[in-house]
Amino acid sequence: QVQLVESGGGLVQAGSSLRLSCAASGRTFSTLTMGWFRQAPGQGREFVAAITWRDGSAIYADSLLGRSTISRDNAKSTVYLQMNSMKSEDTAVYYCASRSSPILTRNSANYDYWGQGTQVTVSS
Repeated sequence: QVQLVESGGGLVQAGSSLRLSCAASGRTFSTLTMGWFRQAPGQGREFVAAITWRDGSAIYADSLLGRSTISRDNAKSTVYLQMNSMKSEDTAVYYCASRSSPILTRNSANYDYWGQGTQVTVSS
């Protein structure tokens, strides 16, 4: 069992930056592949970024490529999502998720555990 707790969401202005955090417990964090997803009102869950435990490599959604960075601190059992040049369309609830496989995937069905989400609202 893995517990995930997101933090760092809030109301920001368009063009600004925000860093989300997700603290994990219940399993050795260094053996977890971590992902970020988001869900806007009335829409499905959308992949944002993921980072593998094997070598720290990452993948990103095209909509955030170049504007976001996913990173991890194994000593703190925490994964981060840094978002820059934020846009109104980034408004959503952001979730972190974990899976034990080191293979990176954009498919939410391949993640085993989920946090409760943190709201991000970007005002234009």
